[in-house]
Amino acid sequence: MIEENHLCQLYKYDREFFLVTKNSPKFFAENFVASEIATDEVAWLNFHSIKFSEEIMRLFSNLKVDKLVVEDIYTEKQRPKVEEYDHYIFFSVRSALPADADDRHLRQEQISFVLGSHYLISLQQRKSDHFTDVRERIESNKGKIRSKEADFLLFRMLEAIIENYYEVLTDISERAHRLEAKVMRNPSAEVLKMIEREKQRLAELRKIALPMKDITNQIQKSKHPLFLESNSYYFDDLREYCLGVLEEIDINKQTLEGLTNLYYAVQGQKMNEIMKVLTVVSAIFIPLTFIAGIYGMNFENMPELHNPNGYFYAIGGMFLLAVTLVFVFVKRGWLSKK
Repeated sequence: MIEENHLCQLYKYDREFFLVTKNSPKFFAENFVASEIATDEVAWLNFHSIKFSEEIMRLFSNLKVDKLVVEDIYTEKQRPKVEEYDHYIFFSVRSALPADADDRHLRQEQISFVLGSHYLISLQQRKSDHFTDVRERIESNKGKIRSKEADFLLFRMLEAIIENYYEVLTDISERAHRLEAKVMRNPSAEVLKMIEREKQRLAELRKIALPMKDITNQIQKSKHPLFLESNSYYFDDLREYCLGVLEEIDINKQTLEGLTNLYYAVQGQKMNEIMKVLTVVSAIFIPLTFIAGIYGMNFENMPELHNPNGYFYAIGGMFLLAVTLVFVFVKRGWLSKK
């Protein structure tokens, strides 16, 4: 279990320095005040859990954030959205991480953001490593993040979430490649279930990625003063990333549909092989049965019945006929495994 003093993390930074503070939700609810945030630095407060609802409500009350925002944070399966207010902007998005092989669904999580003047608050439903790269960029002063405002920090965090979508796609693509080998080797009903499971995960990812594309499009077109015009093309890149995710989803969907068709084709081919063998066996034994049927009739005036060697002639003829038919079938390739 995560210790309470690790449930919140505050980064403060500018071009020259960064400071990390870890403490309890209660501490930040009492001490994180917008008026005390320096105008020449950016503050990023991250909650690793939203179970402390009273502390979060107190924090937002201090920041003059509408109570409806808190309700949206705690709404189960909240559709991704953007709501612009006078002095802050609220975002709600869904992240996705690769599922284990036996899981029926993706590992999803709702992540909420409140973007204010020189600060950004992020709230995760549970502790996860979505923003490791963002932290490393701040701590190592990598790239432009410490020379930009809070809207650029939001861009990096949304970018990290979209990169997780690509991670899910890579995982599904690798499993699809392994499933193709299984289909060719042993097209069992379990393999078909695994293919359908991957299709379901793709459908879930599409439901997550499509609203994210709309959000990035809305941000890119927004005229809110918290979004600097100089950073607008970064959010345009996010929209392109989302379009790339949707294209990859369609490609993987077609691949899985092809595996389904391949499964039924291989099954049909195996059935055809079985039917071919049964047909060949029937073709061999039908004339033998015909001969046996003729000489099995109880007529008195059948000359062959009184021949002392008639039985051996009949058996020999039937054997010779069977061998001849097998030779003809092999010659024509009807008994070939190829």
